[in-house]
Amino acid sequence: MKENRVCNFNAGPAALPLPVLEEIKDSFLNFNGSGMSVTEISHRSKWFDDVINDAVARTKRLLNLDDRFRVLFIQGGASLQFCMIPMNFLGQGQSADYVNTGTWSAKAIKEVQIQGKTANVVASSEDKDFSYIPGNIPFNSDAVYAHITSNNTIKGTQWAEFPDTKGVPLVSDMSSDIMSRPFDVNPFGLIYAGAQKNIGPAGVCMAIIREDMLEKVPDSLPSMLKYTTFSKKDSMYNTPPCFAIYTIQLVLKWLEDTVGGLEKMDGINRKKADVLYSIIDSGDFYRGTAETGSRSLMNVTFRLPSEELEKKFIQTALENDLGGLKGHRSVGGCRASIYNATGLEAIETLADFMKTFEKENG
Repeated sequence: MKENRVCNFNAGPAALPLPVLEEIKDSFLNFNGSGMSVTEISHRSKWFDDVINDAVARTKRLLNLDDRFRVLFIQGGASLQFCMIPMNFLGQGQSADYVNTGTWSAKAIKEVQIQGKTANVVASSEDKDFSYIPGNIPFNSDAVYAHITSNNTIKGTQWAEFPDTKGVPLVSDMSSDIMSRPFDVNPFGLIYAGAQKNIGPAGVCMAIIREDMLEKVPDSLPSMLKYTTFSKKDSMYNTPPCFAIYTIQLVLKWLEDTVGGLEKMDGINRKKADVLYSIIDSGDFYRGTAETGSRSLMNVTFRLPSEELEKKFIQTALENDLGGLKGHRSVGGCRASIYNATGLEAIETLADFMKTFEKENG
């Protein structure tokens, strides 16, 4: 049994802040004097009411959300949102614009098509194996919404700046970079994020929806597939994933009270990414897979001179307590996911290992 914690570079479920894990551990059997675990208290109790209300309040403060935006917690992950979005917003004869930047965008597009609705793919980076973020996108003025994936975990690309849709509501899958940097929320009609990459454990998706989007939701949908169901009941229509929401609340508290907000977090994340990309760019041994201007601050993807060396790199790293560096099964290679909770010290440890591995195997 391993006594020490590894430096965790998993893409999701991913690292959580150590202070959060310690607080969960300390309070797990007796949450806030209840005499029960947080996994046992009623979701209708004041104890959980305080948890979910604080999670919503901290989300609003961190993202500077005004009263037009509702913060919801929905089960089913981001993948359920792929079908809920067209189901809730696209009426007969209407269409939405989609930008295809990789696997998750493609899955979202497929869910529109399954419903027999129209997804206009207005831009794609498939021509270069999804190694870049498209620019100068011809969005349609009559689109109901324009969908993007803000950060692409598999290919290691990220929108450095969000596109101008000329007033068409932006909808974004922010599963892997939500709460990693400040941004202007006003163009967004919906932001959604599976928690397990950057804000919590698996089991819940955070959805931030602007109230004008709720007006598009038809009454004819099943109750559990309507955003209005969750907004009217403050995410409490049925029993929510209480433990996952509790963990998110603690992560947001850590972000706000310990880190000091999203501007501070953004500065830390940029330093972390710079450390790794500087090594990748320092020679020919490591090769980044994303174009320089589209590189992700969350998922650093790279290749080595051969697949044999990549396997050795991943195994040797694990033997040195550096875990989760294997690339996604669909593309291979190596990937360091450096979400908020993976600190600069872990990045520097990985950087030292990469330098040593190159000297010994280059």
